[in-house]
Amino acid sequence: MIPIIIQTMTQITDRIIINSNNSGIEETKMAENILLIEDEEKMARMVELELTHEGYVVDKAFDGISGLTKAEDEDYDLILLDIMLPGLTGTEVLRRLRKIKDTPVILLTARDSTVDKVTGLDQGADDYITKPFVIEELLARIRANLRKNIKAETEGNNSPASTLTAGKLSLDDEKHLVTYDNNEIELTLKEYELLKCLLENKGRVLTRDSLLNKVWGYDYAGETNAVDVYVRYLRSKIDEEYDIKLINTVRGVGYQIKEI
Repeated sequence: MIPIIIQTMTQITDRIIINSNNSGIEETKMAENILLIEDEEKMARMVELELTHEGYVVDKAFDGISGLTKAEDEDYDLILLDIMLPGLTGTEVLRRLRKIKDTPVILLTARDSTVDKVTGLDQGADDYITKPFVIEELLARIRANLRKNIKAETEGNNSPASTLTAGKLSLDDEKHLVTYDNNEIELTLKEYELLKCLLENKGRVLTRDSLLNKVWGYDYAGETNAVDVYVRYLRSKIDEEYDIKLINTVRGVGYQIKEI
């Protein structure tokens, strides 16, 4: 049994025929390229049909090794990555990919535990969806992550590179480097984005909802305690490591970084 809720092949074909005869159909925008890494070939084909119908260009890989090779060699707008893969697990593929690329990644997982989800996000995933899933939800998550990536690229092109500081802590956005007293601090992508957001608003108290929207995106539908989890990660790597109080909790409101 394929672990996905999706229309049958007949329904997909019928829908394509109906839409192709509809004179009021909207013009398709320039297609984004999506890499689907999924070892269930029948499911991969059905997802490919849906994505192609929505105007995306889809490339596929059926194991972790070939998927990583494609992801490293080609420039994709987004990657759909199954966790349980032969060769290399999806988590390992993601870990290696994040060393060289920030391509948006949505994890496809049959595991519903918080630990597995947090592990995937901690390795640098942008989002996840649990099998079985409704195809409309997957499409919505793809659209949300593509929008967020386009916005980030636009803001990056329009804004000069800057260095953000708080005491001896420094975040060099041009080099994507965080240091404390010249000692490099290794952060995951989401940890980095959260710290950057707090530093950009130094002195201001940001609510959890505000941080969730700014860092994870307005359409994020994952764990609601993601902000608290990642603040805890940052504190373990910065506050506890260097015996400082960087991120302050404002009870009942949110979080704040003050000058230290």
